[in-house]
Amino acid sequence: MTKPHQPRKQARQARARATEAAIVEAAARILEEDGASALTTNRIAERAGVSIGSLYQYFPDKRSVIAQLLRRERAALLDGIKACSDDGDDPLAAVGALVDAALRHQFARPAMAMELERAETELALDDEEIALAAAIETAIGDIVRRLDPRADVATARDVVAICRAIVNSAAQAGETDIGRIRERVLRAVIGYLRPPALSNP
Repeated sequence: MTKPHQPRKQARQARARATEAAIVEAAARILEEDGASALTTNRIAERAGVSIGSLYQYFPDKRSVIAQLLRRERAALLDGIKACSDDGDDPLAAVGALVDAALRHQFARPAMAMELERAETELALDDEEIALAAAIETAIGDIVRRLDPRADVATARDVVAICRAIVNSAAQAGETDIGRIRERVLRAVIGYLRPPALSNP
């Protein structure tokens, strides 16, 4: 089954990939500076420095550009999470790296992230969202088992939900103190994985 909101073609040559990337980044900048209401294919093309005809060679409409931007950000999040398990044998450092990945995803470009959160509900990329969730749960499985040997897929899913809920809530409230947000997320995740009855004396 064809995925919704796909590019018209798969960019293979370096120049074509650069053009596609420029179009997607142009959409990102418009979203974070002016919001979704300002996003049109003409503005995207102008910001990317390409003709509208060139844009349509790659994307059929602005929704497909937004979908590709969302895929780019999701891939970056997944790469960051996968890298968390490389933090040696220190499980707390690995959890800290996991939280940092979630914070980067939301706060590196907060205005864009908030616009994408809103757009995500309109794009009907449910199958891709399910696949991403499964990949994230698999990626953090080793991390959560270091703190809770009984952890299963549901435990990993809970950790993702905890991180997402606190980070998104902080972003929606306009919080900017990343250190404070990080502290709250860490306390919640570690408390969940190592409740008092299971903690070391």
